[in-house]
Amino acid sequence: MPGGGVVHVPMAWLADQVELPEGLTAQQLGEAFIRVGLEVENVSASADALTGPILVGRVLSFDAEPQKNGKTIRWCQIDVGEAQPRGIVCGASNFAVGDLIAASLPGAVLPGGFAIAARKTYGHVSDGMICSVRELGIGDDHSGGLPVSAGAAGGGGILVLPPDSATPGDDVLNVLGLRDAVLEIAVTPDRGYCLSMRGLAREAASALGTSFHDVADSVRVLEDDASVWDVRIDDITGCDRFSMRAVTGLDPAATTPEWLRARLRQAGMRPISLAVDVTNYVMMETGQPLHAYDCARLAGPIVVRRARPGEKLTTLDNAVRTLHTNDLLITDDSGPIGLAGVMGGASTEIGASTSAVLLEAAHFSPTAIARAVRRHRLPSEAAKRFERGVDPQIAGVALQRCVDLLVEHGGATATGGRTVVGDGPAPVTITLPASRPEALVGMPIDRGTVVARLIEVGCRVDGVDILQVRPPSWRPDLTDPADLVEEVARLEGYDKIPSQLPIAPPGGGLNEEQKRRRAVSRALAADGCTEVLSPPFVAASMHEVFGLAADDPRRAAARLANPLSEAEPELRTSLLPGLLTTLQRNVGRGAHDLALFEMGLVFLPRTSTSRAPRPGVDQRPTDAQLEAMNAAIPVQPRHVAAVFCGDLERKGWWGPARAATWSDAIHAARVIARAARTGFDIRPVNYPPWHPGRCAELLLDGQIIGHAGELHPRVLVALGLPERTCAMELNLDLVPPPGPALTPTISGYPPVLLDVALVVGQDVGAAAVEHALRAGAGDLLESVQLFDVYANAERIGTGMKSLAFALRFRAPDRTLTVEQATVSRDSAVESAAQALGAQLRS
Repeated sequence: MPGGGVVHVPMAWLADQVELPEGLTAQQLGEAFIRVGLEVENVSASADALTGPILVGRVLSFDAEPQKNGKTIRWCQIDVGEAQPRGIVCGASNFAVGDLIAASLPGAVLPGGFAIAARKTYGHVSDGMICSVRELGIGDDHSGGLPVSAGAAGGGGILVLPPDSATPGDDVLNVLGLRDAVLEIAVTPDRGYCLSMRGLAREAASALGTSFHDVADSVRVLEDDASVWDVRIDDITGCDRFSMRAVTGLDPAATTPEWLRARLRQAGMRPISLAVDVTNYVMMETGQPLHAYDCARLAGPIVVRRARPGEKLTTLDNAVRTLHTNDLLITDDSGPIGLAGVMGGASTEIGASTSAVLLEAAHFSPTAIARAVRRHRLPSEAAKRFERGVDPQIAGVALQRCVDLLVEHGGATATGGRTVVGDGPAPVTITLPASRPEALVGMPIDRGTVVARLIEVGCRVDGVDILQVRPPSWRPDLTDPADLVEEVARLEGYDKIPSQLPIAPPGGGLNEEQKRRRAVSRALAADGCTEVLSPPFVAASMHEVFGLAADDPRRAAARLANPLSEAEPELRTSLLPGLLTTLQRNVGRGAHDLALFEMGLVFLPRTSTSRAPRPGVDQRPTDAQLEAMNAAIPVQPRHVAAVFCGDLERKGWWGPARAATWSDAIHAARVIARAARTGFDIRPVNYPPWHPGRCAELLLDGQIIGHAGELHPRVLVALGLPERTCAMELNLDLVPPPGPALTPTISGYPPVLLDVALVVGQDVGAAAVEHALRAGAGDLLESVQLFDVYANAERIGTGMKSLAFALRFRAPDRTLTVEQATVSRDSAVESAAQALGAQLRS
């Protein structure tokens, strides 16, 4: 089967354990699975990609003909059930006279659109092609008696069918079972029992209302407790049950029957050898992973334990793996012989001469297996099932089924006795009020329905109003009352649950925080910025890129215990890393003129090192527990940030383009202030990652709430961003929500316009001068706007600059005279002189 949680389900195989209604199509079966909560990804048959005549042929004779290019081809005479044999050229050599093969004749089309036609090659007219597993689209290689062809499409050997399995002229697709419908079902991690025909047949029976035939009821398990091999479990938390059976006298030359190989191929598995194929088949049938050992290669008792420092294991893929002390191992006197639940070791694998086989069926900890898979990057079909939970009671059935198949098809003899070590997990009982499913689901569900659905799942139910429910052994995911309610709702049908919108309480609406967020977002979008959403994860190296000091609080980032990517293991303390990464991606795709903004949470760890408590789920956490949990999680203020690069105004008939500058970053902050109906004070500051001298801090009522300006060139080079890229970021939680909009007072009288030029020091900001002018001008001042900055050491002095402001004066009740406006202007200049040492420029 493919990796992940997808299982291939041949419909004919499923029918062994569930009575499918007559005439049921694969599509209808898929719809039934969907009704009970399974995800059907595809319904198909391997024959869908094959058309035209593809027949069983028998090799009557062949002549080996060496070629000038060093190759040797065979000119074959193939009986395909016609009056005359067909002559076919083949480059493979793994078949003999009398073998049955798959022959695609002219007119056939193989997967990938490969059309077959009679054509002249190597001095003969080849009237078809002898096919491989790969060419038929049902496998990749030739292990285990299923060779890959060296025909026209390439490969290493042809597909040789078992003797007497078919007659020349038979349809190969029927012989191989390739016309059977196969469903691809995605299985969620909590429903590992559906990774088997047994589990899926139970679900199909529930969905279709038909009978389910449990394979466990048809297998007679040996009850002889005589041990077949010495076994010891040293780590009961990693393995709580370990079972074994053995067979002797297995014919090493025995081949897997074609019906079993066909089912494995349909399920996406590669046939290998009889012993291995049988264990894979039974795993698919029952859900119990099994492993086969060559008894002759075992040394001493088997021990289940954790790895020791320095131990190594060569696994079946011939990779030498250095083991971790947390790895759960299967060992004998020679050392490790298997990575428990993941992959066996090469030292004890089944070989071409194996006649005595020891079979293992165990119950391992899902956590131990999952961690081993990730530690060694070694996914396997067995591990996929152990990670999701295996029925601890099915091991005896699975072992007996393996033994029966090896006896029937391999001439083996079952040894007396079995080994069972460990009791397995203890059963659990869940208390469930019979009325709870109805209360939670929101539709009528009486007690009888609840009990019937739980029994259908496999639970044992006692009690009247308060039910005592014991989940079946194959459902380790059922641990709480809510799990049982979900099962009842799932089998009743999610589509039957009424869809009803809750009635909004009166007097609702947006709260103050929502009003602030929407106002800011709309204002920035209206000003030309595009909103983006970045992941909250960052790399620790970004602190170095930004040039943050060692004691900068932004370095104290919360580190994730299980990050999605080891390259970004920290939670962001600023929006800029993610926003600049988004900018970098867009620039790399050819977009150079950008104005982006983002609004989101940042995560600032608390100074306290206390850990959050982990209360149970059986009752509501106490107030003290909630307070302790809140005290342990990071502070999460909401920030807003914007970045600008390239041209903000395109060139055209109206004039040249205008590139983004530090003033645009400050302008974005002013847009936010206007949206919140407030104002920010601005003053110069040096603050990484901004450029020294081109960075401003934003203040509200004397409190620093953010920064804006041009980013440092070093940062831009490190991130591959355009020169003069600018950015702004502020703490939105410190911005008050927008108050009620006030209607402005409009005067019908004309204004008086006066200009003033003030000489101040280079370190004095224009915002500070503007603030001083407003403070001194009084109520007649309507607006102040900076329109010129001038610096000339010869005219105004070294270290000085001239700031020119346009002042607009207006009275609400009369026509203002120039003399009256001049008095207010002089008062404003005096205020600036006293506060900042400003002087009128002569």
